[in-house]
Amino acid sequence: MNKDSITAKINVVRDNISSVIVGKEHITNLLITSLIAGGHVLLEDVPGTGKTVLAKSLAKSVECEFQRIQFTPDLLPSDVTGLNYYNQKEGEFVFRKGPVFANIVLADEINRATPRTQSSLLECMEEKQVTIDGITHKLEEPFLVIATQNPIETAGTFPLPEAQLDRFLMQIHMGNLNKDEELAIIERFLTDSPLNTLNAVCTKEDIREMMAASKEVYIHNDLREYIVDIVNATRKSADIAMGVSPRGTLAFVNAVRAYALVSGRDYVTPEDIKALAVPVLAHRIILQRGRVGAKGSDAKILETLAEIKVPTEEWNK
Repeated sequence: MNKDSITAKINVVRDNISSVIVGKEHITNLLITSLIAGGHVLLEDVPGTGKTVLAKSLAKSVECEFQRIQFTPDLLPSDVTGLNYYNQKEGEFVFRKGPVFANIVLADEINRATPRTQSSLLECMEEKQVTIDGITHKLEEPFLVIATQNPIETAGTFPLPEAQLDRFLMQIHMGNLNKDEELAIIERFLTDSPLNTLNAVCTKEDIREMMAASKEVYIHNDLREYIVDIVNATRKSADIAMGVSPRGTLAFVNAVRAYALVSGRDYVTPEDIKALAVPVLAHRIILQRGRVGAKGSDAKILETLAEIKVPTEEWNK
């Protein structure tokens, strides 16, 4: 597909999701960006804000395999990745794939599983593969993990460790609706859920072409330096105990290029970087004692952006 065809296809996917989800266009753009960038998303907010519906809407918009894993304290790693079992009829061990062998995986309430089970996602999220009994099984592209968690309820939950958080491209907070948006939800869901009639408007091959196109999006040298300045500022700040890792830098670059493509451009602008700084970087920093919580991290990234001079140039080639 050429650039115009890709833009048209992205718009169709966005409109399809918007036929179910009300008032979350920016969040929808972030989710599509993550899919194209080959990253993973952590959706965090209180129950009932549409996290699961949003994930399902994206999955149903793409003609690909979707699996949902309900994370619970008794969930085992093999329940996620699969296992080798002995087939008496065949007289040999056979590998049974787990639900992680899909294109879009919804890890619902991920923080309810034990750290051992949470860590079973580390390899597949970072390397797009699963190793069982010394044998490596590749996962098919596109591969997107959408995890949800409730930040308020702590009983029976296990907070995600920093190593796990760093493997999510973005952490997104759903936020609240205004009065008109809430009325629109009532109207839309009054007779039946539009999710039940949602059809695929995009194929796996379309997504692969979008992923390849995002690698061709131009990012000016000054904007590369701007990204590095933002990242370095998080490492030098007295308020931050641990700044953004080099993995976070690369994730940021991939994300802004994909976001530019979702915005209909083949080049990155400073606005792309500003729009993605919080969802891509905030969950990758650890604040010093006295400044904790998602809001503190978000505010610190915004504060960092305000302190760094924004370059001015013609950003297209």
